[in-house]
Amino acid sequence: MVGRPREFARDEALLKARDLFWKRGYEGVSMADLVAELGIASARIYAAFGSKEALFREAIANYEANEGGFADRALQEEASVRRAIERMLRSAVETYTRPGKPKGCMVVSAATNCSSTNDAVLTWLATHRRERTASIIERLRQAVNIGELPADTGVEALGDYYAALLHGLSVQARDGIPKKRLLALIPVAVRMLDSGQ
Repeated sequence: MVGRPREFARDEALLKARDLFWKRGYEGVSMADLVAELGIASARIYAAFGSKEALFREAIANYEANEGGFADRALQEEASVRRAIERMLRSAVETYTRPGKPKGCMVVSAATNCSSTNDAVLTWLATHRRERTASIIERLRQAVNIGELPADTGVEALGDYYAALLHGLSVQARDGIPKKRLLALIPVAVRMLDSGQ
């Protein structure tokens, strides 16, 4: 008697695809790579996800809802802006340097360079990164409005600084900078709140 083929586990396939995109970027992953990693035929991948780009977008959504959601959680859950920024940066380092997992931020590293045929993916990810910057600026603005930070705090410059640091942490983690060194940046960064610049 011939055994039945293993049932296609869509969630498991999505996680495998997510990690492959996270490691190699959007253009660095071919359909043949996905077939090999997921262990299913390309026809089944297309049937389940629609296209490589649709699969990638769903993989990004999964990342942002899970590992990559650390910034939203920190900015929304912490009562003080100082604790929110510190937690956001610490969680970034923890996420970007996990042993045995892809390094860095998936949204930062997945499509920093793309051919013109993939401009839509590049633009879509840039929008996600700008939204992250906007969320940090908004959290700083709230802190000014309630008197937690001085009224003359340059919230846009400070928000841009923290967003640039988040992106820089991702690149440093991918380059193999040790976790201890990345964590050492956090007290320095949080002190920027004292200057309000």
